[in-house]
Amino acid sequence: MNEILTSEQLVAMLTAIAHPLRMRIIAELAEGRVHVSELARRLGMSRPLLYMHLDRLEKAGLVTGQLELSEDGKAMKYFELVPFEVRVTAETVVRAVAEDEGDGMGQQALDTEEPDQ
Repeated sequence: MNEILTSEQLVAMLTAIAHPLRMRIIAELAEGRVHVSELARRLGMSRPLLYMHLDRLEKAGLVTGQLELSEDGKAMKYFELVPFEVRVTAETVVRAVAEDEGDGMGQQALDTEEPDQ
């Protein structure tokens, strides 16, 4: 995730990560792709609660889910982590706000700013 995010996207990503249960989900998925029932067992939570948190992470672009059919025809939902890096600086916020303003000047706004004297 190296693209310039809007402030809404940045807030969605940070909010998705900023929850203890979602951080545990991310930690589990960092080890690899997992079937949702197995993930629920590992985390000791109900599948409905897990799906609620996975949905939040998926909407933020941090995880992805894939539905597959087992040999006996059962639908199996697997989730995996989307590689990401989060680094928030003042520049990140300036770029997000510039992107919101629709001027496409996220990077240029930073390059042309003069330091305080």
